[in-house]
Amino acid sequence: MSGERRLGPRVTLLGFTVPDDVLAEIIARDRIMPTQTHTFAWALVRGLRAADCPVHMLSAAPVSGWPGNRQIRFRAGTFRQDDVDGQLLAFVNLLGLKHLTRFVAAWRTGSRALRERNTDVLLVHGVHSPFLWFGVLGARRRGVRVVPVLTDPPGVALPTDGRLVRLLRGLDVALVRAALARCSGVIALTPALADDFAPGRPRLVMEGICAAEPARADDDPTAGAGATRDIVYAGGLSRAYGVDRLVEAFRGLPGDDLRLCLYGRGELVEWLREQAAVDRRILAPELLPRAELLPRLTRASVLVNPRPVGQDFVRWSFPSKIIEYLATGVPVVSTRLSGIPAEYSPWLSYAEPDSVDGLRGAIGRVLDLPAGQARALGAGGARFVRETRSPAAQGRRMHDFLAGLTGPYAQRGAPADVGAAVRERAG
Repeated sequence: MSGERRLGPRVTLLGFTVPDDVLAEIIARDRIMPTQTHTFAWALVRGLRAADCPVHMLSAAPVSGWPGNRQIRFRAGTFRQDDVDGQLLAFVNLLGLKHLTRFVAAWRTGSRALRERNTDVLLVHGVHSPFLWFGVLGARRRGVRVVPVLTDPPGVALPTDGRLVRLLRGLDVALVRAALARCSGVIALTPALADDFAPGRPRLVMEGICAAEPARADDDPTAGAGATRDIVYAGGLSRAYGVDRLVEAFRGLPGDDLRLCLYGRGELVEWLREQAAVDRRILAPELLPRAELLPRLTRASVLVNPRPVGQDFVRWSFPSKIIEYLATGVPVVSTRLSGIPAEYSPWLSYAEPDSVDGLRGAIGRVLDLPAGQARALGAGGARFVRETRSPAAQGRRMHDFLAGLTGPYAQRGAPADVGAAVRERAG
């Protein structure tokens, strides 16, 4: 019947999308804080479902390797959240065995799930080589299109990595590149991720999804803010993200009513507590659940993304907090990162130059805006992400991209032409 809704491609999402209660347990006892990965993954699910793509999930717990997380054995299981079913993959959380056991679990559980659910697309969230190679070796032979979602480059080294770990990371990068070359297409946060790690593959560049319900354009984000004006940062509390420079910039701002509020976890926590002890305008850092954090963001006067622009990984990066910040309806200050699309420019106040003075100047200019102008700037940003980066809007783009890879023309076999058509539609 012409009036019936036609379902989009059937998707199995393989990655680290766990229920909220499981994430809370991980954050409580792990050295990593995979909050943004979790938020983005569930936004992917909501976007696909909004575009009538049935979704099933295969997920491994997003934990750091032992001893960063003391749990060694993770068991298989099932879960259901937001009316979506998922399966937890078992693995052993020890160096080397972690990758091997995740591959085995993906093969055993994933092969059955792809068959039972008649999957069209295996969407692999991240550049985890065991999952990518299950897709290349297991899903492709069943006629399932394999599409990784590239949110970070592979093999990012940590300061704590020893020689063996760095050697294994190098091997892993080679495995990831080889797998990506065999995939049907990629969804990438930035063009550079697709260019550098999946050259020649059809791509959809999609820097993020507005996971939270954006503030209404007529809301006053300063309502209930009290007698203080809060400059707020939420995320990793590290030098790599420019938090130390934000503190120095804040110190030079005049006004006894100003407060610097920092939410998150990282290596600067103790240093930030020391700064709070000597400057009453700087509040000690806090780690808050998302439900408690969002109202703090909404009541701020300025939200800041101070990430330095000169770091190697910046060209591959789009900070997800940019969309989350804009959704609150509060004015946003950011450094001008190359991964931020130009269409965001009207709604961001850029810190230029990329320095302590640049941050201080940009924050000061926003604080000096007349109240009506500040409200209009914030409301415009919220409207922008609501209309263009909502789950419905981004879900439609994903639907069209995946349908282009799985439709009749793609199945007749002209991948280069299909890829060109998809890239043209993706813009």
